[in-house]
Amino acid sequence: QVQLLESGGGLARAGGSLKLSCAVSGLTFTTKVMGWFRQCPGKEREFVSAIGWRGINSDYSDSVRGRFAISRDNAKSTVYLQMNSLEPEDTAVYYCAAKIGMNLSGSPNSYTYWGQGTQVTVNS
Repeated sequence: QVQLLESGGGLARAGGSLKLSCAVSGLTFTTKVMGWFRQCPGKEREFVSAIGWRGINSDYSDSVRGRFAISRDNAKSTVYLQMNSLEPEDTAVYYCAAKIGMNLSGSPNSYTYWGQGTQVTVNS
């Protein structure tokens, strides 16, 4: 059974930091592109970041580039999202997702497996 379990969400002040984790089981983690997405009520799911198999290639949305950092630990089958300089606009439910294949993608439709999400709330 495939499971993606996010953790690390919570409440932060503007300018603060949070680190999200996503522990993956039930699939071959080392051959999956991993992505982070976020969604606010009434809005579409939005791409945040993605990382390639070996953790060398990564991509970010313009809204988080320079503030967020994605990483992965293949030995632990875990992907991380370090979020710094948080802004109230970062408030959302954050989801991790796994994609089959080698290419990074910002499209939610490219990802096959999804976690349940973790809430991030940033107060001004």
